Amino acid sequence: EGLSTTGWTALAGQKLIQWARNIPSRLLIIVTLGSGLLSGFVSNTGTVATLLPVTISSAWKMNILPSQVLMPVAFGSNTGGLLTLTGTPPNIIVSNALAESGHASFSFFEFALIGLPMLLITILYFRYIGYKLLPKNQTNNKPVDIESTVHKWIEAYKIENDYYKLRVRSLSPFINTALSEWNLDSDYNVTVIRIKRRHPNPLSGITPFIEFPEPETMVYYHDILTVKGDTKSINALMIKYRLGLLPNEATKDEMRHNLINQEIGMTEVLVNPKSLLVGRKVKLGNFFKRYGVQLLAASRHNKPLTEREVRIQAGDGFIIRGSWENIENMKSQYENLVVCGSPEGLAKDVRNLTFRSYIALGALVLMILLLVLNVVPGAIAALIAAGVVLISGAIPLTKTYKSINWVSVIMIAAMIPMGLALQKTGVAQMMANGLVKSLGVLHPVILLGGIFILTTAFSQVINNSATAVLMAPIVILAATTLNVSPKPFMITVAVSASTAFLTPIGTTTNAMVLSAGGYKFKDYLKVGAPLLLLFLILIVLLVPVIWPLSIT
Repeated sequence: EGLSTTGWTALAGQKLIQWARNIPSRLLIIVTLGSGLLSGFVSNTGTVATLLPVTISSAWKMNILPSQVLMPVAFGSNTGGLLTLTGTPPNIIVSNALAESGHASFSFFEFALIGLPMLLITILYFRYIGYKLLPKNQTNNKPVDIESTVHKWIEAYKIENDYYKLRVRSLSPFINTALSEWNLDSDYNVTVIRIKRRHPNPLSGITPFIEFPEPETMVYYHDILTVKGDTKSINALMIKYRLGLLPNEATKDEMRHNLINQEIGMTEVLVNPKSLLVGRKVKLGNFFKRYGVQLLAASRHNKPLTEREVRIQAGDGFIIRGSWENIENMKSQYENLVVCGSPEGLAKDVRNLTFRSYIALGALVLMILLLVLNVVPGAIAALIAAGVVLISGAIPLTKTYKSINWVSVIMIAAMIPMGLALQKTGVAQMMANGLVKSLGVLHPVILLGGIFILTTAFSQVINNSATAVLMAPIVILAATTLNVSPKPFMITVAVSASTAFLTPIGTTTNAMVLSAGGYKFKDYLKVGAPLLLLFLILIVLLVPVIWPLSIT
């Protein structure tokens, strides 16, 4: 979640799409490979959520339908989760089950021994077979593009030559003073939109950026102030207070790269005719505390308003800037304001990296090192990485709660006592004996295939994590009864629990592309069944070679 929130997955997704170079067959390969590689380190849902808008956008640009490329994204992410121990919950569940039963658990990259061949099979399948089976469903879901959206705002609201960046020079009286001391708003009609610290010191409470400066905000030497005002006022301000003018980006680039990031966004809102805000006076550029946003520009009857102070009328449009969370919360204020477009779509398209982005990446690297070097157990390594991300503020605490898949948590919590009950009552042993007598006596490899089919059947209708919790004790007992190593059977459980391709409800990622691709239930069965058959053949042939059946 940290990588998704701080822009890494959006950046990676955009790079992957660029490599497709407007060639549909290459796009198919790229999105399958990209979703697979990303989901080895990022949650499957986070991967699909990030790739969904750029994949749809690329499909429309290439004059192909989204339904021809979205299912490979979902299937690729499901398969890619098998590249690492933390790629998908069933991996962790089967590894912990092995450890609890007295066997060696799986190492961090051990799953890649089967995950990489499976990902390769998935790519080749979609390139040469699957693309013929993918439906051509008509949809009308052209995604939000941040570049075109910002350009539209600039044209509609005439936001040109309105933003400047000023550096606080060594002789400026601004140094070590509060903004309230200078009355910039009343005396110069200039608003400080944002401050970038050239010498941040987190230990002293001096953060790298002040996104919404307040009157008591302090100004320090070499700070860079992003301000809004007319050219005459800015020139007067520079001369009087010894401020330097920095080369300014084009307005579109300034808004796109500096005023919008993973935490702060922009959107357009319209005033409802019955709004309580009608008749109220507001100043453009100021902070609207009621909603926690800045008012950057306004228009009325499709004409931009140039005056600084505006008395709100019904139907007025505003460009606002605030945290993505505050913008999202404004949707509930429909009696006063109507949020236009898709702020959540824009948020997913933000790709510029910040200091917190590197903290999130560092936390991931730390977790991998702890796991690879076997310094601490996997659960502790994950908690340490999560702690780093949370303490650093890379993810807001409120977003952390929202990112947790509570359905999976509840399902796992419910299935753990069921699994224990199966063991305590002897039902697990009875089921294990049944597997051994029906399949194991023929050959352990046949039992391996049977476990794949049984687990796959369960995972089509219940949560994959719950499936792994249910099957793990049964499979370990079956392997023990047959006097063979449980590792190949447990890897089979992890694989088959994570490859629920036959229904849209099998995994969250399958459901995520359902409406976007206009898919029907039968589409998943038609495309997923041949791929599952290939996986079954691969498991039966390759798993016993990588993880020998005999106990050593």
